[in-house]
Amino acid sequence: MTGRIGLRFMKECLNQKLKSIAAPIATTRHYTSSSSSSTVKPNPPHSSRKGRLLTGTTIGLVIAGGAYASTVDEATFGGWLFNATKVVNPLFALLDPEVAHRLAVSAAARGWVPREKRPDHQILGLEVWGRRFSNPIGLSAGFDKNAEAVEGLLGLGFGFVEVGSVTPIPQEGNPKPRMFRLRDQGAIINRCGFNSEGIVAVAKRLGAQHGKRKLDETSSTSISSNDDVKHGGKAGPGILGVNIGKNKSSEDAAADYVQGVHTLSQYADYLVINISSPNTPGLRQLQGRKQLKDLVKKVQAARDEMQWGEEGPPPLLVKIAPDLSKQDLEDIAAVALALRLDGLIISNTTISRPEVVQSNPVSKETGGLSGKPLFTLSTNILKDMYILTKGKIPLIGCGGVSSGEDAYRKIRAGATLVQLYTAFAYGGPALIPQIKAELAQCLERDGFKSVYEAVGADCR
Repeated sequence: MTGRIGLRFMKECLNQKLKSIAAPIATTRHYTSSSSSSTVKPNPPHSSRKGRLLTGTTIGLVIAGGAYASTVDEATFGGWLFNATKVVNPLFALLDPEVAHRLAVSAAARGWVPREKRPDHQILGLEVWGRRFSNPIGLSAGFDKNAEAVEGLLGLGFGFVEVGSVTPIPQEGNPKPRMFRLRDQGAIINRCGFNSEGIVAVAKRLGAQHGKRKLDETSSTSISSNDDVKHGGKAGPGILGVNIGKNKSSEDAAADYVQGVHTLSQYADYLVINISSPNTPGLRQLQGRKQLKDLVKKVQAARDEMQWGEEGPPPLLVKIAPDLSKQDLEDIAAVALALRLDGLIISNTTISRPEVVQSNPVSKETGGLSGKPLFTLSTNILKDMYILTKGKIPLIGCGGVSSGEDAYRKIRAGATLVQLYTAFAYGGPALIPQIKAELAQCLERDGFKSVYEAVGADCR
């Protein structure tokens, strides 16, 4: 049975791929016939050759996978698919960074990515904000900016996925090019500037996913063993976070965030106020003590004035920058504790350029740096904030995570949950099960029986 399903899946994927290729081929033939009188034939662009290489490799994997699927169970076949992405993913590096990003999101949105069928290691499960996370590894905001691929991304095995940042009004963001690879350093510089389709488009997508989730819950016969803890989230088997930003031209930042809350919070398992992107002028000024306090109060009031069911309103988090002084951190911690903020994400990208990237000419580009060079800086800020908040507020560690050991170090520094993005862009889907397996090994190696036991271990 599993073999037939696998073969049918592979056949569908192959048909979809061939259809997508057919149109450009037909166009090329028409061009050739109508231009037969010309003595000079244009050479195919280099990007076309790259596209054919990517297409050929994908089709080869589809055919091989179809044969393999007939001989193994579903979980084993899923593992093979994750490993197969190691062959395809390096080809994305041949493309422009933003084009590669666009293709990756489209692939996830169409279900052209592996789906994790293997259960997570029991040691990785944890409860945060009354929700059950199957594992603490999440995808940070910035990858799926417009909530196009939530189901596909959660299906990859992330414990949670955060979409956005979403702005009230659609905006193009900064001029292109605006994404730059530092491949040798495992880093990316971006100055996208909150390119967003806007809250209306995102709300439509999330609303459709929310309806599907409710339908699945109604038809399901499974009963939770713990009525106080909800398994999964509003968008499917994992937890969905919605990251809200402000428009570049807006003169009232609070009004933008309030509008985002009113429109999107009903679909979110948690909300994030992004006040730390370096690519929107004046945004980081909202991290000041008075500005932050005023903003959080208004956003909390907007959320709490809405009608909520038994589950209550979604938790509210703030995402901060790594480029903060000790006084800045103390101010943010004081506001978070005083207003009972539900969590902090530490951190966004950095405007600094660590020594390891300074020899790379790309490091001169303006924008926020993410990836491996950010790890030490963001982890130190994380540890400081855990101490300042006395471990009373859940923290999400983000910045430079590329292995299970990295995730483990974030947790020991005070993170309850961990996010990645740049490493996923370089490593592809195969990185996710690898990080989870390595993290479980780290926990067991040091005698921890759960993620919770390890949170803040280096701060005690």
